[in-house]
Formats: sequence, structure tokens, C-alpha cells
Amino acid sequence: MKAKEIKQKALEIGFHRVGIATVNPNEETIQENRRRLQAWLEKGYHAGMEWMKNPKRQDITLCFPEVKSIISVALNYYTPYHHCQDKNIGKISRYAWGRDYHKVMGKKLKQLASWLRDNSPGIKLKCYVDTGPIQDKFWAQQAGIGWVGKNGNLITRDYGSWVFLGEILTNLPLEADKPHTNHCGTCTRCLEACPTQAIIQPYVVDANRCIAYHTIENRSPQLPEEIANNLNGWVAGCDICQDVCPWNQRFAKVTDIPDFFPYPANLSPPLTELAAMTEEEWDRRFQASALRRIKPEMWRRNAQCQMNCNPSRGL
Repeated sequence: MKAKEIKQKALEIGFHRVGIATVNPNEETIQENRRRLQAWLEKGYHAGMEWMKNPKRQDITLCFPEVKSIISVALNYYTPYHHCQDKNIGKISRYAWGRDYHKVMGKKLKQLASWLRDNSPGIKLKCYVDTGPIQDKFWAQQAGIGWVGKNGNLITRDYGSWVFLGEILTNLPLEADKPHTNHCGTCTRCLEACPTQAIIQPYVVDANRCIAYHTIENRSPQLPEEIANNLNGWVAGCDICQDVCPWNQRFAKVTDIPDFFPYPANLSPPLTELAAMTEEEWDRRFQASALRRIKPEMWRRNAQCQMNCNPSRGL
């Protein structure tokens, strides 16, 4: 099985970008990546995301001992809609507007994995869609798909950072692509735009200050005051550092995947609706959606924070 054949099949299945990395690109690169992650963890920048400490994240062979190659894939999810600026409306991150990307990406990865098994007797493989201790952005850069930008997102030349990532780990020894070079240059727009200064320095994001972390992952009954006062309308994730990125402004392309187009209720949800969300409404509204990660009490909390910051609503 040749790398060229695999990449051609991945594109036929519908992936927008595909690249291949060897499990050991070079020892210096691997060690530097481990040092960066360990330093980030030691400073507590992972906030409450304890799963980030999993040792497998620093050594991919712990996830799959037989791995020799990583097939990295990307799907463009950009759609031609914009966030409503009405202060009575909540903002939901673009990635979650449509169908759950785990389901969309997972289905395509299963197709590619099935084809690989049919055409490579004795192959062993393992698939991931943001569901395991894999540093997907690091491996995507090693596979030549894009580079990790100053805001911590993977940026591609073709689609900006509006991409989902997935991987197939395999025991096949495949010809690797060249790692992607960094093209952020001297730009600091993402650092300057973040209302909570979560990007504390280029390439370092402190989740304790991140709006996306607090609206999606923080299970506490109340948000920290400095976060609650700077939500800027966000109730599910945050796209600020992506919206201001020149690569997104110049190179975003509308996706050809219908599943990623917004469910109508996700574009302009009234804060009053979200603040009164019941378990039943949550279950009905967010079927097959990545937004199910945000539980009903969290929707109510996030929306109420927004409403409290704008008392002029008269609510």
C-alpha cells in the first residue's frame, strides 16, 4: 500500500485535506513537543481538563504500540453565516452550528479504515476523532496539513482554521509528508482581540481565562466574575480569535458538507429561551449535536450571565 493511494482514497471519500506523518519525525521535535505540553500542564493552564494529563498524550505509542504512521485528515466546516450582534441573542461557536462533527468525521474515517483493511492484509489501525489522548494539531502539522497558530488552532492555507481533524494510526510504514511551516509571521491579532487575554503569549492559551473553556467545560454553578463580565454574547464556545485571523478572513471557503450547515435554532437563539431551558427542551433541541456536551444547567448559567451583564433589557 502506497501513501499516494491512501491520500487519493481519502479525498474521494470527501476529506478536504490529508497528510501522513511518521511516528518518529525526529527525536528533537518529539522532545520539544513533550516539553511544551508538560510546561503547560505544570502551570495549570489546562484548568479543569484533567484528561489532558493522560501520559498517552505525550507518547502516541502508548495509544497504539504497533503504530508506525499517522494518517491525518481534515474537514472544512465553514458556512456563509455570521453571528448576530443583537445583545438579546446568544452566540454559538461556528463549529457547533450543524451536525456533531464526531459523527460526520467518524463515518468518513470508518469508510477509509474499511478500505485500508480490504486492501492491506494484516493491517492494524485505530481511528480518532477528538475522542482520545492524541495531539491532533501537532500530528496534523507533522503531516503537512497546516500549522499550529498563535491562538492554538491549526491553520491551513486552503481553509484557514475552520477545519475538524481526525487520525488513523496504523502499523503500515508509509512515506511521510513534510511538516508544515509556520505562517503567522508577526501578526498578533488573535492575542489583541481576546477579551479575557486567554492567549497569554504566542502559542500559549490559558484555559482558565478562555471563554470557550468556561462555556463548554466548566461545570461550576457560577462562572468566574472576570469571565462572566467579558462573555461578549458567547454562550457556547467562542470564535473571536478565529474571526480576526487574516487567514480566515482571506481564505475561508464554504464547505461542501451539508451536515455542517447550521440548524436554524443555533444561529440566533434568544437568551431568554436558553436561560429557561428544560431537560426536555435540551434533549429535543440538541440531538446529533456537539452542543450536547453543554448540559441544561450550563445553558441556563451562560445565558443568565449574559442577561445580568445587560440589565437594560428590562428582564
